[in-house]
Amino acid sequence: MLIGELSARTGTSPRLLRHYEGTGLLTPHRRPNGYRAYTEADVTRVQRIRTLLAAGLPTRVVAALLPCTAGGDTGPALAPCPGVPEALRDRLAELDDRAARLETERAELRRLIAELARDAAAPGSHPRRSGKA
Repeated sequence: MLIGELSARTGTSPRLLRHYEGTGLLTPHRRPNGYRAYTEADVTRVQRIRTLLAAGLPTRVVAALLPCTAGGDTGPALAPCPGVPEALRDRLAELDDRAARLETERAELRRLIAELARDAAAPGSHPRRSGKA
């Protein structure tokens, strides 16, 4: 099948499919005319790639995990390949750190907003001269 059909069957844009090829996640065969040729297995592979990327995994980790995936009705199931649990735990730790930083930033923004509201409501407060901060 050509890239347009793979795109339609997987809900993935041709541009993104070419990106997957460029990062080594997808390796279509080339026809004599240079067109990319995909197989039924590529449909499953793209679905697995999309699921792993949706889990927040970077493409380098997805590339390492793809050989460890097996089909499943709710997405790819991972086989216990060497390094898989560690890669997933590492990514989860990165996401946990990021979530903690975001929560700290959110709390600081809430504090600043509350402080501004308090100052604006205080007697003798005056509006800013310009709308720019």
